[in-house]
Amino acid sequence: MKKDKVYDFYFNLQRENPNPKGELYYVNNYTLLIAVVLSAQSTDIGVNKATKPLFKKVKTPKKMIEFGETKLRDAIKTIGLFNGKAKNIIALSNILINDFDGDIPQDRKNLEKLPGVGRKTANVVLNIAFNQPTIAVDTHLFRLGNRTGIAKGKTPLEVEKKLERVTPSKFARHAHTWLILLGRYVCKARKPECYKCVVKDQCGFKLKTLTGPPKFE
Repeated sequence: MKKDKVYDFYFNLQRENPNPKGELYYVNNYTLLIAVVLSAQSTDIGVNKATKPLFKKVKTPKKMIEFGETKLRDAIKTIGLFNGKAKNIIALSNILINDFDGDIPQDRKNLEKLPGVGRKTANVVLNIAFNQPTIAVDTHLFRLGNRTGIAKGKTPLEVEKKLERVTPSKFARHAHTWLILLGRYVCKARKPECYKCVVKDQCGFKLKTLTGPPKFE
C-alpha cells in the first residue's frame, strides 16, 4: 500500500471513530494486565463476564495474593485454560510486589518477564495503560495486514514491525485499537463486510464483497 493510501486509510478510521476504546473491562493498570492475560485464546466478552465481579473484590497484586489461587480458579473457570492462567496471575502478582513495588512495568522487556505475558500482551498494556504507540498483532491484525496490503508478512512479528514502520506518527497512538475493531467486526475472516468498510477504497483486497445481505420488507 502506497504512503498516501496508508495516510487515507488511517484518516478514515479516525474520522469514523476519533477516540477508539478497547473492549476488555478493567479498572486500573493492574486489572488491565490481568484482563489481557486472561484474554489469550478467549473472547473479550467471555473474559469480561468473569472479571467484572472479580475486579470488584481484587484490584491490586496484594489483594490477588490474598484472594488466592483456588478462589481465582473458581472466579475464572468459564475462561479457557483457566488453571494455567490462574497460576500465572498469582505468580506475576508476586513478582510485581517483590520486584516492582506493586506497579506495572512501563517497558516491554520487564513486562515479558512476567508469567503469562508475551509480546502481544505487553504491547496491549503499553498501548492502553501508558499511551505508547505499540501495535499488538493478533489473528485479526495478521489477517488484516496481509489482506489489505498495509503490512504484509509471514509472521505476526513481521506484520507488527511493518505496521509500526508505515503508520504515520499522528495515528500511531490509536492504530492498534482501530485495526483490531476493524478486523473483528468488518474485515472478518470468512466473509469480510467490505460494503460497510470505511477503508475499502484504500484496501488492496481483490475479492471485495461490495453488496450487503438482502433486505426484506
